[in-house]
Amino acid sequence: MTTGSAPLPNALPLARETSRFKKLKLGGFVAVLYAYCAAGPFGFEEMISTSGPGMSLLFLLVVPWLFSFPVSLATAEMATAMPVQGGFYRWTRAAFGDFWGFQCGWWNWTGTFLMNGAYAVVLADYTAQLFPSLNGGVRHWLAALFFLLLVAWVNIRGIDVVGESSVVMLLTVLVPVAIFTAMAFAKSQVNPFVPLVPPAKPWREVYGVGLALALWLYSGYEQLSTNIEEVEKPEKNFPRGLAIMVPLAMVTFFLPIAAGIAAGADWQQWTTGYLVTAARGVGGEPLAWGMFGAAMISVLLGLQSTLLSSTRLPFTMAEDGYFHSSFTKLNENYRTPVQAIVLTSLICSALAVFSVPKLIAVYMWLRVATSVLTLLSVWRLRRTHPNLPRGFRIPGGNAGVAAVVLVPSLLFAWLLINSDPVGLLWGPVFLLSGPITAALMLRRRVL
Repeated sequence: MTTGSAPLPNALPLARETSRFKKLKLGGFVAVLYAYCAAGPFGFEEMISTSGPGMSLLFLLVVPWLFSFPVSLATAEMATAMPVQGGFYRWTRAAFGDFWGFQCGWWNWTGTFLMNGAYAVVLADYTAQLFPSLNGGVRHWLAALFFLLLVAWVNIRGIDVVGESSVVMLLTVLVPVAIFTAMAFAKSQVNPFVPLVPPAKPWREVYGVGLALALWLYSGYEQLSTNIEEVEKPEKNFPRGLAIMVPLAMVTFFLPIAAGIAAGADWQQWTTGYLVTAARGVGGEPLAWGMFGAAMISVLLGLQSTLLSSTRLPFTMAEDGYFHSSFTKLNENYRTPVQAIVLTSLICSALAVFSVPKLIAVYMWLRVATSVLTLLSVWRLRRTHPNLPRGFRIPGGNAGVAAVVLVPSLLFAWLLINSDPVGLLWGPVFLLSGPITAALMLRRRVL
């Protein structure tokens, strides 16, 4: 096992292989990136009743500047310096060597088993609201399996199919959201920022749980780097896509929530899925059903984009000798790693029997670990390879890099401290799977 940085030439030549994948244009890339990082204003309504309407809206406005923006800057710099498939995994390997590179790839890939399992469970829950016979038991699991297989089939068909379908589904999501936002603002009754915080609520609950949820919302901006060679002109389109994504997420999170509160929906009643209830009060059953469909499609988008990102990790890790070479084979017609997609989907289906909060609570630990390694890689490669060509550089010199690394890392720590007790218990346990697996994999790998 090597202890220093992996030589950059081991990773850089892959950037010149432009014909082995189908390419995603800027519009499709933005759609997939939005699907991964946002997918609509659903799933975080509980923040309103936990932190208060005013503080929640402030979180939605301020957190991206302290969190998403720095991570996007770090991703943009690395995407222009090392536009290679595997993205943050290979950046970490180049910066810190084989051991930490393996940890980054392993933690992220196995973590998405939990995340995709959670997405599948949520979709099964939504479906059970329409068909009560699917509520619980084997039928509920079969519904979750159906969505996993559907998304796997789309991913196998190619990144161009994923991009095109993401554009269509996003329009299906955002049209009813836009209608709801306009109608709700037109019926404004109260100041959405009042009260700022819930009276008599504990400080830790207001600024702990609520802020942690806001951080979760605005994370993931480095994740699509695993598909970097599948994006047309990544040196230009990655920074452009990230620059579009951050304000787009802010607008589509903030405006519908502010409108729903302003229309008079009781902020103390807001729980997960409450936007559907708010829509019923604003526009009746037709709008409520439109928002229900939008919420369901947004979860499907999250599942589809997460599977797209995660399955490139076993592919690139196999290229680097960690996994069996069969994972490096691409389908001749679709140019996708079919074996990695199938295996990932099957493992996710095995986890779709657990509850959503437990799956996400553990996943957060694995995701945070890989994101912090990504940020540290920017700092490390600035020191070890200062002359590496960078089409985009984080502004502000060393101070700018320090801020980009430290501020999100501190917020990540806050996210973990305020995570679910299940995550506090099992998150570190799952992290240990990385070193244990590395001891087995790196021993057999020819270095």
